[in-house]
Amino acid sequence: MSWADPLSFMPEPSPALLITAFLIILSIPLLLHLIIYSTTSDTLPTVLLIGPSGAGKTSLATLLERGRPSPTRTSQVPFTLEVSLPVKTPVASSRFRSPNDPTWEVTQKLLIQDTPGHGKLRHYAIDSISKPQNIHGIIFLVDAVDLSSSGGSGGASEGGLKQTSEYLHSILLQLQKQVTSSKPRKPIPVLIAANKLDLFTALPAPLVKSTLESEITKVRALASKGLSDSTNKNLDIDEEREWLGEVNGDDGKFEFSQLREFDIQVEVRGGNVIGAEGADVREWWDWIGGVL
Repeated sequence: MSWADPLSFMPEPSPALLITAFLIILSIPLLLHLIIYSTTSDTLPTVLLIGPSGAGKTSLATLLERGRPSPTRTSQVPFTLEVSLPVKTPVASSRFRSPNDPTWEVTQKLLIQDTPGHGKLRHYAIDSISKPQNIHGIIFLVDAVDLSSSGGSGGASEGGLKQTSEYLHSILLQLQKQVTSSKPRKPIPVLIAANKLDLFTALPAPLVKSTLESEITKVRALASKGLSDSTNKNLDIDEEREWLGEVNGDDGKFEFSQLREFDIQVEVRGGNVIGAEGADVREWWDWIGGVL
């Protein structure tokens, strides 16, 4: 007794059926991509880019996105860019994740939201902090040349330091209030990015830190005096809420380390967006990866 080939009993597939099966096979990866992208694009972690006008925020934002900076321009409204971390930049949330994990690529993406630095437009930054949309960190970009007494013509440099410190004081105070409010929010880490360190007149990162701390000490004292001199005599609670850092600090001196009491981590790292030998933002990339 002879045995027939089992495949001979199978019906001959029609061309239409083959074409349909082929199209389904091709469409499955596309559908999966659309589903994953649509569910993650709105939930990507955001890093706010804040700082005084002229610090180089727009150039930094485009450098992170495209790998090359755009010419500096004054921003009138916030704008958001989707960027991808460099391949070798470690991501804190993915330290136990394999690169073969299909969701690994998503963890390498984030949104950079640039905010205007002009004094009349800084409310955009405060609004973004007050209503955080998945904000994982804040980069406060400063011009390290403008903070140096030798960075320009005396008064202009001093004005730059004062304005930068006042703006930074208001940002840090807003973060502190959100942590200590009746409905506390998760603390947001802050990177003070000292830009233009490729220039000879720029202050190195440690001096940027100490210079800003000294100036914020003055800003804090003036703000407290103005509150105390107001007509309201019952200001004990308000004064404490408006006081940045430790209430009883050493000799009234402010230090960024005082914000650790509120779980707000502040770091100062140097780099440059534009330079004769190219940009150097490796330390800033490493910080971004650490907060994702």
